[in-house]
Amino acid sequence: MTLTLGQVTVRIPLGPGRVVHAVTEADLLVRRGTVHGVIGESGSGKSMLASTVTGLLPKHATMTGAVTMEVDGRTLAARDMWAARGRIVALVPQSAMTYFTPVRRIGSQLAETIRYLGAANDPVELITRVGLEASVLRQYPHELSGGMAQRAAVAFALAGDPALIVADEPTSSLEAQRSSAILDLLGEFTAQGGSVLLVSHDLTALRDSGICADVSVMYASRVVESGSAAQVLLAPTERYTKDLLAALPENGLHPLPFATPELVDLPDDFRYGVR
Repeated sequence: MTLTLGQVTVRIPLGPGRVVHAVTEADLLVRRGTVHGVIGESGSGKSMLASTVTGLLPKHATMTGAVTMEVDGRTLAARDMWAARGRIVALVPQSAMTYFTPVRRIGSQLAETIRYLGAANDPVELITRVGLEASVLRQYPHELSGGMAQRAAVAFALAGDPALIVADEPTSSLEAQRSSAILDLLGEFTAQGGSVLLVSHDLTALRDSGICADVSVMYASRVVESGSAAQVLLAPTERYTKDLLAALPENGLHPLPFATPELVDLPDDFRYGVR
């Protein structure tokens, strides 16, 4: 499985004369059996890129460019991927606790998901696969800790045996140990041949975990740098990436010299450090 984005641009109209430049001319490649990290500040367009891949953009959004997947020798266009959501591409959301139906037990929701996707998976096998006890299936979402809920969300993503998992900030509300456990689960998925598009603002966790084979950096709706994780995180070529890494605590907490702009009515020629 490979995922390819070619010159993808997404615009979301807000009203007369106002448009959100959600994604601009994005090129990206997620290779089979790898985790591809997407990093950048909040408001840079990372989650919109994830929503583009999963087909979860607002109804009035417009997309140009191409989103394609190579699966088992077939080339799937974006609409084919979205029609098979859960079976071809699955999502691990940023806030798993709001992802579940609060008045139903985890087990009944997971069983329903499996039935809907036409898969042959067993809820007990899925929940234990992500490191949770089978007893979790009898619990309600509010009875789970944040880490347990995120693990359960991974089980739901695995329910339809997808080729690609899009994980949108899956560790944002977790402590370091639980974050590491979630990243390990995604790494296990790729070890079995799956692929992961991992959106994260936690550069330190991505670097220290070694989970990413490749990394793309977003700024102001654009992918400004892509390459191997070693190249991007250790020897970046773009000024924005260098400044982003310099802002990490271990690198001196240097403030970014230029703020992330609002994406509403952003000039088409806007670039980092150019005014």
